[in-house]
Amino acid sequence: MKLLVTGGAGFIGSNFIRYWLKNHLSDSIINLDVLTYAGRRETVADLETNSNYEFVQGNICDEKIVDELVSQVDLVVHFAAETHVDRSIVSSKEFIKTNVEGTRVLLEAVKKCAKPPRFHHVSTDEVFGSLDKTSNRFNEKTPYDPRSPYSASKAASDHLVRAYFHTYNLPVTISNCSNNYGPYQFPEKLIPKFITNLIDGKRVALYGSGENIRDWIYVDDHIKGIEMIIEKGVVGKTYCLGGNNELPNVEIAKKLIRFFDKDESFIEYISDRPGHDFRYAIDSSLAMKELGWQPKTNFEDGLNKTMQWYKDNEAWWRPLL
Repeated sequence: MKLLVTGGAGFIGSNFIRYWLKNHLSDSIINLDVLTYAGRRETVADLETNSNYEFVQGNICDEKIVDELVSQVDLVVHFAAETHVDRSIVSSKEFIKTNVEGTRVLLEAVKKCAKPPRFHHVSTDEVFGSLDKTSNRFNEKTPYDPRSPYSASKAASDHLVRAYFHTYNLPVTISNCSNNYGPYQFPEKLIPKFITNLIDGKRVALYGSGENIRDWIYVDDHIKGIEMIIEKGVVGKTYCLGGNNELPNVEIAKKLIRFFDKDESFIEYISDRPGHDFRYAIDSSLAMKELGWQPKTNFEDGLNKTMQWYKDNEAWWRPLL
């Protein structure tokens, strides 16, 4: 089988490519990435010698490139997206262009094929809005209620994928995942930002009181879930993939400062960001029942592996600062 992976020089996409090439030895992958600030050729440099891997620098909004590549493959796995909420608050333009228009271009390319390749769309739990402490977790039937330009752009892309399934009968699936963490994550996101700050002896900054709750999934567990959706998932369906690790951001900060033998004076509380969602949490029951998937990485183990990776790989992340 031949795959097109969009955004494969980014965090989750690069981890997916490594996993797939290791576990599907007869498959080949084309990695299409425009190489923005968060997508770096260095992240996938170790794959360049693999004969089953090809890198193409290009934009998913470029119809000519996308049409050419999609026509060659059996499966498209769509990771490419602008993802940082804070950046979307400053300017939403690139989020709409990449996340909405880019997804439309990909779907149109799939539609043009005589035998349309399978299309898997990777999305986020943020499309569902915000929960309070007592609300039931998000699931596949939760109404959409995006509250930032980023989550609104991802919600729009999800709706496009479903529309192309219903209108054109394209073979699509969607996954909505909780917050990922692990190696190769750009150090603007919470966990790698805190880790790299602490390595440099700097304080970690928490919005508001730090009580906002997120559900954390180790990147390898997320990738395994995507693999199982591709192999076992029902075309046209959505699957929610959560880590079952709900923690307030302040608890993440405390775990990390303990790892680095610091005290709580290394936590700095700053003004909350606009429209800051209070809680995200995913109910993965459908994926567990239909696919036999479940997250396997204990949060403490995953966090320790992540911290160690950033300590061992300063050459990768330090230039980004």
